[in-house]
Parts: sequence; structure tokens; C-alpha cells
Amino acid sequence: MTLLEARDLRVEFVSRGRRARAVDGVNLVVGQGEIVALVGESGCGKTTLARTLLGLERPASGSVLYGGVPLAYSSRALRAHRREVQLVLQDPTGSLNPRHTVYEAVAEGPRIHRLPAEGERVASALSRAGLRPPERFFNRYPHELSGGQRQRVVIAGALALDPRVLVADEPVASLDASVRGEILALLLRLRDELGLSALVVTHDLGLAWNIADRVAVMYLGRIVESGPVERILTAPSHPYTQALLSVLPESPSPVVLGGEPPDPTRIPPGCRFHPRCQILASGAAAETGVDGLCVSRPLPVLSSSAAAQVACHHAEARPASTRREAEAGAGVEVERR
Repeated sequence: MTLLEARDLRVEFVSRGRRARAVDGVNLVVGQGEIVALVGESGCGKTTLARTLLGLERPASGSVLYGGVPLAYSSRALRAHRREVQLVLQDPTGSLNPRHTVYEAVAEGPRIHRLPAEGERVASALSRAGLRPPERFFNRYPHELSGGQRQRVVIAGALALDPRVLVADEPVASLDASVRGEILALLLRLRDELGLSALVVTHDLGLAWNIADRVAVMYLGRIVESGPVERILTAPSHPYTQALLSVLPESPSPVVLGGEPPDPTRIPPGCRFHPRCQILASGAAAETGVDGLCVSRPLPVLSSSAAAQVACHHAEARPASTRREAEAGAGVEVERR
């Protein structure tokens, strides 16, 4: 069952006469009890997409759907939507008011939505977030907590509204390595126990491997590759995905991308990744006869299908036998690690 969906979503910003296409045609679904990782480097549009799914940005075209119903932008509709779809920010220190106790921080949402049994909600949310006994934390302030405990308070603040979807923007980026695993395990436990769905926004493919059911890789406002996590991260087809994976510690040879970082005000013709593409630069695209297409023919917008799909002229042109051999080799390599 699809809970949250982006359908041909486009978001634009205009500044000093320049139009930035931050999200430039995205189809994405998050199903019931599913964790989807949205991956990409800074500036690719993933945070703007997440904010739009929350109703914090209004799309230029396309639509956001929740439970199959398009999101309306009246105050009442947005209020109801944000109770069902809650945001978890990456910096717990910045998202918690230092003058508010843990109780006040978690109770803020139920008070805004005028929900009954405030004390019980706060205690239950803290307990589900792993802060037990919850009463022990009621009167503490953020500076009295560890980084992991502060992130659990932020998660508890979302859980206090009984949402069905969490949108977590870099949920462990500011945490020590020793605490990251605890927070990821908590998100998985909430999915298993409460049936929560989650969209996890991250630049870290290692995090996606540990937590996600599906991965969507975003570059310059579009999803360029998506599919089941095992398929995408063991046998990536898009050169951008390959470059992101190559910086993981287990990778034998990192790919250094040339060219300029993505600029949403200057989207190149053809494949939007071609100015930095290592496949095009190496001559491999010319060998398959698609180098001209890479620089001239735009690629179609990927659908919201859960099956593996890629927007790449070179990947589409490679013989099926070569693709199978590459996928089999990648799978063996991951198992060996």
C-alpha cells in the first residue's frame, strides 16, 4: 500500500532573475512499513524534495499524494498532513530549544494539535524512542543529554503525534559512530513494531545499505537510479551511483568526479550528469556508440516503480550479457567483503 507519493514533482526557486529547478520531475513512492533511502550529494535537491513531501514547499507542478489523495494547501489540510507525516531533523541540538525541558519539547506537537492525554503521550513516545523510564527524562534540558539521547528526544517528538511516515533528513549525520548504529536500530524497530514508514535523506550509501528497503539516487533535481537496496548497491548501473559507492571504505578504487558540482540554474543538455561522467570521459560511452546521445538527448523521467531502473544511455546500450556478468561479479564482491 502506497502511503506517500511524489508524482511528476517539480519545484523551482527564482533569485536575481535566475531560475533554479531544484526538483525537476520526480516520481517516488513510500509504501506501508517501507524504508526508502533518498541518496545524493549536497545540492542535488533531496532536501527540497523532502520538504515538499512534508508540505513545507509548494511545487511548481506535479503533486504530492498521501494515501492516494492529492495534498491540498489550505491550513487545515496541511495541519492534518503534518500530523501523519513527521520530520526528523539531522541536528538534534539545533532543533531542540535549550530553554525547554524534554517534556516540553515532546509535548509541543500534541499541544499544537490539541490531542488528549498529553502526559501519557509524552511518556509513551519517550519510551518507544528508547528513553526509559520516561519520567526520568521529563525535567532534563538538552545540554544535560548526550547526542544520541537528544536525537531520541527529537524522534519522540515526532512519535508523540502517532504519525504513519517519518521523513528523516540525515538522521545520524551529527552523531558519533558509536551512536549511529543505535539510532538506525531504533528506526528499524519502530518500523517493525509500529508499522512506520520512513523516507531517509542521506548522502551516505553505507547508511542506506544498513536501513533501507529501496534506494533512490538523486542528481541535479532528478532520480537517476532506483530499486531494491541489494540490487542498486551491489550492481549499480549509473556512473553517478558507482562514484558514490566508490568512496566507501571497502571500495578498492575511489572514483574522483571532475567538473563543477551540480548547479540547478544551469542544467546541461543531454544527460545531466555528462559533464562529470567518468564513463564518458574514459571513452567507454564511445565504445557503445552513445557518446553523442549523452551530450544531446535528454533521458526520460523515471517512474515510481519498485523495480530497478536507471536513466543512463550507456547502461541501456550495454549488452544484456555484459550487464549480467557485471551484476554477478558485484554480488560476489560484496559477499566476499
